Parts: sequence; structure tokens; C-alpha cells
Amino acid sequence: MPDGTATAHLYLPKLATTLREGYTAALFRHDVLAALTVAIVALPLSMAIAVASGVSPERGLYTAVVGGALVSALSGSRFQIGGPAGAFIVLVAATGAKFGIDGLLLTVLLSGVMLAVLGAIGLGALIRHIPHAVTVGFTCGIAVTIFASQIKDLAGLKPATPEPGPLVPKMISLAEAASTFTPAALAIGIGCTALIFILRSYRPTWPGMLIAVAAAATLASGLHLPVETIGTRFGSLPHGLSAPHLPEISVTRLLQVLPAAISFTLLGGIESLLSAKVADSMTGRKHRSNMELIAQGIANIGSALFGGISVTGTIARTATNVRAGAKTPMSGILHAAFLLLFLLIAAPLAGFVPLSALGGVLVVVCWNMAEKKEFGHLLKEWRGGAVLLATFGLTLLEDLTVGIVTGCLVAAALAIFGRKVPEEGA
Repeated sequence: MPDGTATAHLYLPKLATTLREGYTAALFRHDVLAALTVAIVALPLSMAIAVASGVSPERGLYTAVVGGALVSALSGSRFQIGGPAGAFIVLVAATGAKFGIDGLLLTVLLSGVMLAVLGAIGLGALIRHIPHAVTVGFTCGIAVTIFASQIKDLAGLKPATPEPGPLVPKMISLAEAASTFTPAALAIGIGCTALIFILRSYRPTWPGMLIAVAAAATLASGLHLPVETIGTRFGSLPHGLSAPHLPEISVTRLLQVLPAAISFTLLGGIESLLSAKVADSMTGRKHRSNMELIAQGIANIGSALFGGISVTGTIARTATNVRAGAKTPMSGILHAAFLLLFLLIAAPLAGFVPLSALGGVLVVVCWNMAEKKEFGHLLKEWRGGAVLLATFGLTLLEDLTVGIVTGCLVAAALAIFGRKVPEEGA
């Protein structure tokens, strides 16, 4: 079978290619097993990312179901798994706090249109050339910011005022709420994180996140621990998807959310294409970058219409999909179907999950997201280090867009003066 290099320029979903080649019962068996494995990983993660983003947990599941199905159906990669991603937590939380849920949905929809346009005009390859030091810098910055955002639920803190978005004011606010610390919540959160790492080391094939969250829910409920749960904060999850709904659209509203939509688009394009490249490196195949952006764009539009948040290609779930033996994009579609089945049948069980357990899950996500070895390697060379620290520092102190733009400008300035920043893999 060709590796796809000769057709990487085509605007054709990989699903269409695989169906044209012939979809057999043997391929279906591989895809079903991979889909179930990925769905088990995606279930607690989708809810955790949604809660950390300041929205109710079902919106994370809507994103994984609708966005995940559309990404796999239209993707330029055979193995891409779409859904809510930890990298978007800060952006989604800030946008939702500023514009409300309806404004957030409009932002996601607008970013979807932008992604599709970028793919249609052939800019997929351009996004992939963002310097490696910039990618490492903003990824590590996001990881630190996400970790800071989980301290409140991990420790069971109850700040007197809404938690600020920027890092420094956030830490001050959390310190002021130290007297509301809940030991049981912290024990649940740390225990959940520890169990995931232990299972990953000694039983790597087991669904560590799901096991840890289920154990936390059982323990908290059985011992009547004084911890906040999904049920106490958000109520019961709905049975199934919400009806499609178009957010309020006006010229004024579009201009208000435009800066946030640009940030969503930039991060979504980078994250999705990085994820597709990871799948390529694991399988020896070549994805279609422009078709991938179009798929991500349509998936974000679909997610917004059904009340979901931003969709992107997810590196960890895509890698899990490959390792679990997926053969075609049908595995991604089936993973979305399994998650929908959970919403239809077992949604009430989610109400018992402690929020500190979801915080523990995201601590693991932060640890995995932070490219610690690459960070240290880049710091050893001053040119790459300058780009890295500019991106990392401004992502922490300002926001993602400022960090990426500044990092790219520093890299460009160094390149102009003949001091090229190391490329990825150098």
C-alpha cells in the first residue's frame, strides 16, 4: 500500500480513500477495538477538559461526539482523533467568561470557518513551519497555566470572588482562599493522579484514567466524603445530544469575538497538524494537511451548533488510536458513537465523579503536555532559548496569541541576522 505521499496535496478525506480501496470485516474488527480503547480514554478526559474550561461536562462530550465524528469522516489523516483538548482550556475559559456561552459558541463557529478557509486556500503547509522552539514554548506555558487552574478544585478551595484568568492574580486569589482548603478533595485528587501514573507504569494497557476516576467516585460516594462532584455543581448530564442551535450572529458580535476566534484558529491549526504528524511518524504514512484543516473547520462548526466547545486533533488520543490497532478513519467515527452511547445510557453515573478527581486527571495531562526534555535541550543553545523563553514567558503572563506572535517575531529576527533557530528534530 502506498504511504500517501503522492496524494498528500489532494482535497480528499482519507475515509473516501480507504472506502475506495475496500473496507473489509477484518479492518472493521481492528477499528472497533481501537475505537473502544480510545473512547475509554476520551470519556473522563472530555468531561475534565470541559469542567476546567468553565463549562458543564456534557459540552466536552458533545465536542467529542460531534466534532470527533466529523474530524474522522473528513480528516486528511487516517488516524486522527478529534475532540476537546487541554491546550484550549485557557482560551475557552477566558472567552466564556468574557462573552458567555453564546459568545463562546460563536467564537468556535467563526474559528471553524477560518480553519476551513485556511485549508481551502492551501495554508496547511505554512502553519506546519512554525519554529519548534515556539511550539515547545507555548505548549509548556499552557501546561503551567492549566495546572494553576486546577488548584482550586484539587484542594477544594472556595474563593470569595470569581477566580481571575491571568496567572499572577489567580495565584493571589487562591492564596487568599487557603482557609477554605478541603483535605478530602486534595486526597482524592492526588490519589487519582498517583493511580494513573502507577497504572501507566505497571499496567500500561489498562485504562488508567477511567479506572482512577471510577475509583474516586466510588470512594467519595461510599464514604460520604465532603467533596464537590459533577452532580452537586452541574446537576445531571442530559441523555443524548442537544438540539442544533445557531448562536446569535451580528456584525457587532462577530467583531467582538474576532480576536479570540483568531487565537482558536491559530492554536487549532497548529495542534491538529502536529497531531497528524505524530500519527505519520508512528505509521509511516503521510497526511493531507490542507484537507485536515478543512475537516477541523467543519468539525468546529458542527460542534458549535450542538453546544460543544473547540475541536482539535488530539495527540494523546490519536497515538492511542494507532497503538490500539486502528486501520482506517472508521475507528474515530466509532469512538464518537461509543461516547454517544454513554450519554444515552449511563450519563447519570457521571454525577458521582468528584471534581478533584477530574483535576487529578488534568495534572497528568499537564505533565504529559509539557515537553520537559525539549525545553531543557533548547535552553542549552541561546538562539533557541531566546525564542523559547519569549514564547513561554508571554504565554504565561499575557496570553497564547501574544506568546506565539512574539516567539515567531524573535525567530524571524534571528533568521534575518543569519542566526537560524533550530528546526524541529534538530
